[in-house]
Amino acid sequence: MIRRVLTVWGVIRKQHLYELAPAQRQTKMGRLIFQSPGDVPKENRGQRLRVALEMLGPIFIKFGQLLSTRRDLLPDDIADELAQLQDNVPPFASEDAISCIEAAFGGSISDHFASFDQTPLAAASVAQVHAATLPTGEAVVVKVLRPEIESIIQKDLKLIRTLAWTVERLFKEGQRLKPQEVAADYQRTLLNELDLRREAGNASQLRRNFSDSGLVYVPEIHWALNAEKVMVSERIYGIPVTDVEALNQQGVDMKILAERGVEIFFTQVFRDSFFHADMHPGNIFVDATDPLNPSYLAIDCAIVGQLDEHDLYYLARNLLAIFQQDYRLVAKLHVECGWVPAETSIAEFESAMRTLCEPIFERPLADISFGHMLISLFRTAGQFEMPIQPQLVLLQKTLLNIEGLGRQLYPDLNLWDTAKPFLERWLADRYAPQSVLRRLQKEAPFWLETLPRLPDLIIKNLQEAPPQPPKSRAFSIKALALTVLGLGLVTTGSGALDQPIIFITGAGLLVLASFSHKHR
Repeated sequence: MIRRVLTVWGVIRKQHLYELAPAQRQTKMGRLIFQSPGDVPKENRGQRLRVALEMLGPIFIKFGQLLSTRRDLLPDDIADELAQLQDNVPPFASEDAISCIEAAFGGSISDHFASFDQTPLAAASVAQVHAATLPTGEAVVVKVLRPEIESIIQKDLKLIRTLAWTVERLFKEGQRLKPQEVAADYQRTLLNELDLRREAGNASQLRRNFSDSGLVYVPEIHWALNAEKVMVSERIYGIPVTDVEALNQQGVDMKILAERGVEIFFTQVFRDSFFHADMHPGNIFVDATDPLNPSYLAIDCAIVGQLDEHDLYYLARNLLAIFQQDYRLVAKLHVECGWVPAETSIAEFESAMRTLCEPIFERPLADISFGHMLISLFRTAGQFEMPIQPQLVLLQKTLLNIEGLGRQLYPDLNLWDTAKPFLERWLADRYAPQSVLRRLQKEAPFWLETLPRLPDLIIKNLQEAPPQPPKSRAFSIKALALTVLGLGLVTTGSGALDQPIIFITGAGLLVLASFSHKHR
């Protein structure tokens, strides 16, 4: 690891990156440690930064990809250079790619492809892509992992884990920030990205989720040609989402395109709880066949995010409360879901949220920076000792990508007007009686399996529970009885039970038990 630290230090000095820091932040000690006495390279600062990230490898390249979408936070010359990291990373030798393919599938490459273009279509931080044709004549792309990529990433992950451990133990804010949990989450994400079978599975799921939608298209996976280090999928044709000039030449309705990007994001998060979490512009194309009704084409599904029911519910209600400017509800929800300590003053948190959010409403996206807003949220969180929620890190990263994309496509997009109706519909649909009934019906098989063991579980629970007043115990059993009775009615409507009388009888026995406890 010390060797890796020295490598990072050497690259910073070689590319004179310390000079990119604001002059007021530079110190004598910093210049002594990080500034090289040699001549400054002839490349401009953006080129030096891009080259440095490429030299340092995949994790640093991914960081550059995220930064490249934030033109509101970066000067144009730096943003333009970092944008090249999205799909223009230096490729590795085609001979290595062919060797990897032949090792994965066996035989020679001509056994599997009618043609194979040795010049890569694109190269990224972890893999590169070649065009090919199947024996059936179908055009496909072949994704191949970089040689020795896992050992390179493992070295950087070790460095990140050490830094996280140091921050958590030596800095005052360490425990609240949960750096080790965040680092562990990032490690899982990166290591999953090194198994292309996982990416194929993610792509199939996203394709299925939007199979009846005209919003986004995900290429089909060829499962017969799929391995840990090689993946073959349908080749798609579209305009890169960053090529605004080409989109305008085609007459694409940019407002609709930007709004659909937001709709896709919220649909993935709240409807499916399964979202593409690597939505930098290099992974997104536009189908402009119908310019007034454009749709997206999404590739590279290696990184996906998922949220559980608890987080989804509170996230939706918090966002909607912010959109409705109901800051007291925001404060209550943060306490209720455990995102801030239970003893947090509702009034103080409400006031802090109002101060933060009020200035951004009724303003177009061009005038709002979520990057700056997230920094403000971070500071506000620190005031109330709110711990970092590692499960939301990928969501925040994706939101940054979405904002950067929307800003490029249609700067006047009002994110609030686009997102608010979606959240309102989602909450209304999710907690409508019909939706609740459907979820109960879905769980009916579990309850059917559990029901025969229910009496033993109840008796065991009553024996192990601390003594309660008779009324309290009777109330608990009555509540359970009503639950079982309700389940019987649900399964009656769903057809899950031919004899729902079992549930009704069970409920009756529990009611009798409650009365027997009451009159002891």
